[in-house]
Amino acid sequence: MEKNILLKIAYDGSGFHGWQRQPDRPTVQGTLEKLLSKLIKSDVTLNGTSRTDAGVHALGQCASFRADVRIPVQRLAMVMNNTLASYEKGPFALSPVRILSAEEKPDDFHARFDSRGKKYIYRLNTGGINVFRRNYVYHVAEPLDLEAMRRAAEYITGTHDFKCFEASGSDIRENTVRTVHSLEILEDDISGDIQIHVSGDGFLYNMVRIITGTLVDVGRGRITPDSLEDIILSQDRGKAGHTAPPYGLYLAEVYY
Repeated sequence: MEKNILLKIAYDGSGFHGWQRQPDRPTVQGTLEKLLSKLIKSDVTLNGTSRTDAGVHALGQCASFRADVRIPVQRLAMVMNNTLASYEKGPFALSPVRILSAEEKPDDFHARFDSRGKKYIYRLNTGGINVFRRNYVYHVAEPLDLEAMRRAAEYITGTHDFKCFEASGSDIRENTVRTVHSLEILEDDISGDIQIHVSGDGFLYNMVRIITGTLVDVGRGRITPDSLEDIILSQDRGKAGHTAPPYGLYLAEVYY
């Protein structure tokens, strides 16, 4: 009997070419579909909530699939994690992907279409390059004015047409209006990181990375905080800041 199952997934995106399956490149979706198809002995298609780019990480990606799963759902995460670990070389090697949970959902549930919003975290560090963290944080080579960045963030919070924060060359969308519920700039006293926490009902392609790059340019003094209002109203990508690199970005949570 078919079941509709929701997986919650964490992954280190530095070794993957993003979430979405590609024929000749390692992706998170492709890896998990291959694993599930082997375990279940039938083809499985995962419906992910977010198609994260190459280098982007996840603390709480979600994906659903329908299949005749004979493995008890409460044991599925453990079985998948054990199998993922077996793919790695060496007795102490860990998989870059981990299934955090698996749960059965109603027949009409869909991980992407039933999502009501997402939260992302972007990590910055201005304390000098740490070679061991090069794939996990954006190293900015100068101090940032956090108060100026927080003033700029106030203009971004709320419901706006965010076309100025959509990557150039993206597929044309009829509607680029989104709601940013919260945008916080926090300091981590332990790591020294600056963390940008942003949650909203949905995000345009590269929107969080462009927001981050714009806030960094504000922190550097290249863009004034009060100019954010005009930048958003302009709907002009060229007036916003740079696109921050993918490796500082984490999909933190999906809301249902």
